[in-house]
Amino acid sequence: MEFPSKLLEKAVDEMSQLPGVGKRTALRLMLHLLKQNPDRTTHLAEALMKMRHDIKFCKSCFTISDIDMCDICSNNHRDHQTICVVEDVRDVMALENTQLYKGVYHVLGGKISPMDGIGPSQLNITSLVEKVKAGNVKEIIFALSSTMEGDTTNFYIFKQIKDCNIITSTIARGIAVGDELEYADEVTLGRSLMYRVPFENAFKNV
Repeated sequence: MEFPSKLLEKAVDEMSQLPGVGKRTALRLMLHLLKQNPDRTTHLAEALMKMRHDIKFCKSCFTISDIDMCDICSNNHRDHQTICVVEDVRDVMALENTQLYKGVYHVLGGKISPMDGIGPSQLNITSLVEKVKAGNVKEIIFALSSTMEGDTTNFYIFKQIKDCNIITSTIARGIAVGDELEYADEVTLGRSLMYRVPFENAFKNV
């Protein structure tokens, strides 16, 4: 692709690094910005910079937050003895949209995937196990995607906490095997959460 400007080419190259954005889409976006008032580009750049530098991760559940403790973890009306284990913040947003879950979350930051070089030590697993062993948790709900990596991660965590006196459950398989949680519709996701099953039973059926 030939560019009439090196500055435009550089901007397109940077934009095309984003997931799902190819060179043609990036070019269309850059040309759109060039047609807008310069203030529009400035506001966008400032918002991106502020997000990147000022955003925090909740010190309790590791979801994205503007403050040290996210609104969910600091909410006294939530059930802090029930923890829903998810892969990332998109899953928290998807489950919150169902308006059915009243517990708190624990964001792992990924899934165990040896092929991608991701092991347990690179995820927020140790802190979850410590929460359980502290004795303030009554149920862990595994809500990772129904993939091999998700099931592997679930089972790894289960082995770490199986001797603790808590309930371990997993969302019902209303979510098709191989599907990512964030793409499920709210009704299906809500039902999967409400009709969760004991984790041991789900493992036996695999």
